[in-house]
Amino acid sequence: MDMLPDVKVTAPDGTAVRLRDQALPLVVYFYPKDDTKGCTREAQDFSALADEFTNAGVSVLGISRDTPAKHQKFIAKYDLAVALASDEDGSACEAFGTWVEKSMYGRTYMGIERATFLFDREGRVAREWRKVKVAGHADAVLEAARAL
Repeated sequence: MDMLPDVKVTAPDGTAVRLRDQALPLVVYFYPKDDTKGCTREAQDFSALADEFTNAGVSVLGISRDTPAKHQKFIAKYDLAVALASDEDGSACEAFGTWVEKSMYGRTYMGIERATFLFDREGRVAREWRKVKVAGHADAVLEAARAL
């Protein structure tokens, strides 16, 4: 993937969001599930830096397969400052290659790989992070975004 895929996701209010219509530069981060330890920490870390991303002229969008209603509760519970979207049909995960086979306790299953993509002003992939470790990640993404 070289360019921002032309896929739609759903905002917490139920409206369709076309990724290609988003302000660029853009950070798109995929995470497995709302209100779980790592995913909550990641959303809080990006939210804590939301003003700095804005000052750098960079939009941030977090995507999971949770429902819009679940996103609304997640945002309210943790007072999140970053936009979230639902990929209920999995089309965004497919386009970004984040729907992968995972393994836990000897059981394999399909799920979202924690991954982040930074797109430049032309919608080209400037940087991508796969198999993300949450600690320090939002800071690293901000540093890369500022370097655009």
